[in-house]
Amino acid sequence: MSKTLKGRYLPRNPEKYKGDASQIIYRSSWERTFCKWCDLRESVKSWSSEEMCIWYYDPVKKKKRRYFPDFIIKVMDSDGLIRTQMIEIKPDKEVKGPEKNPKRKTKSWVYAVHTYVTNMAKWDAARDFCEDRGWQFCIITEYELGLKKRKKKLKK
Repeated sequence: MSKTLKGRYLPRNPEKYKGDASQIIYRSSWERTFCKWCDLRESVKSWSSEEMCIWYYDPVKKKKRRYFPDFIIKVMDSDGLIRTQMIEIKPDKEVKGPEKNPKRKTKSWVYAVHTYVTNMAKWDAARDFCEDRGWQFCIITEYELGLKKRKKKLKK
């Protein structure tokens, strides 16, 4: 298994960051890529990383838990309107979920199922939170970050 890149992001435009700009932590190279995008993109008017907490019920652990979404950004769209978006950065395989009925139910498959079920609970809570405020909830994968291209399906 590869090591995940973690570190502290130092923004070029600290005035855009809502929170302590000297304490921005990224937990993957993908999050670092998104930090840089927020920091340098002119249309992003403000952004924060893991500065907000949402409570959700974890069906795996069977208790209430806290969820810290990866990013909250305020971005100006092409019409000049400022939209607030809650962003979660995740691998596409975690968004799609594990195979439904594998031949063998290995420990890694069980772990993937638990991760998927927990993420769905978090994201349902996040969607409700955003809907109540007129925000958008977005999950960004390696494809949206431009790190991978989707394979084109052949027409039959």
